[in-house]
Amino acid sequence: MGKDTKIEWCSHSANLFWGCTKVHDGCDNCYAEGTAKRWGQDVWGNDKPRRLVKGFFNDLKKYQKEAEKAERVDTVFVGSMMDIFEKPMPIISASGNMITYNEAGVQRQATTDDFRQEFFKLISSGAYPNLHFLLLTKRPSNINTYIPKDWLHRPPKNVMFGTSVSNQKTADTLIPQLLQVHGRRFLSVEPQLGSIDLGGYLTSGGIHWVIQGGESGSNKRPFKLEWAHSLREQCKTSQVPYFFKQIDKVEEIPTDMLIREFPKF
Repeated sequence: MGKDTKIEWCSHSANLFWGCTKVHDGCDNCYAEGTAKRWGQDVWGNDKPRRLVKGFFNDLKKYQKEAEKAERVDTVFVGSMMDIFEKPMPIISASGNMITYNEAGVQRQATTDDFRQEFFKLISSGAYPNLHFLLLTKRPSNINTYIPKDWLHRPPKNVMFGTSVSNQKTADTLIPQLLQVHGRRFLSVEPQLGSIDLGGYLTSGGIHWVIQGGESGSNKRPFKLEWAHSLREQCKTSQVPYFFKQIDKVEEIPTDMLIREFPKF
């Protein structure tokens, strides 16, 4: 399988733009924010523009060509440095210049939604038959607002919608919102910060994949293996594919937790 990312549960990671705003406990030590700052990108917060990633669409063309040639399906996580379902935000070019958009003959400041809709149109057109997109968000209540209308009841087969949860509070808030979205759904339970009982969310059949992991980095918060054992058994009971990613990227994963299952893409 093609790999251009260190993220173990996908073939590729791609970002339409850089930037986001923290929204829940899992965001406190956001690696994406830290990475952006190290690169001198001032793109975090509600008062900052997002920065367009120039090579996004060319990269997808390349990934599609490679996967088609190899006669395989590759997964693309969108995105590690942004939230694809964040509200529309002003967007600037990779060089830092304002981008304008012509709408009915009137020039206006371009937003992230202009490029998001371009991306969704390409998916709808069948441009990426060998790519399966994992659209992960901490804002699942926004999904039905920003996807194309024809996706509301018949989303593309090569799209999977996911949300990130970190504890019982975020699970109970965000998962019901995700379940309002038609199509296949997954959970990224990382960084996990407390015990989580997914209960009926799994047994209802509304969740089709669970990824779990602890936090890494110098400010990492503790992860308990009992949380991993619990979620592993919950997924096993409900026959939901389960992927254990990491404890903290330093501590070795016990043999009984070397479980990396995938749904059928």
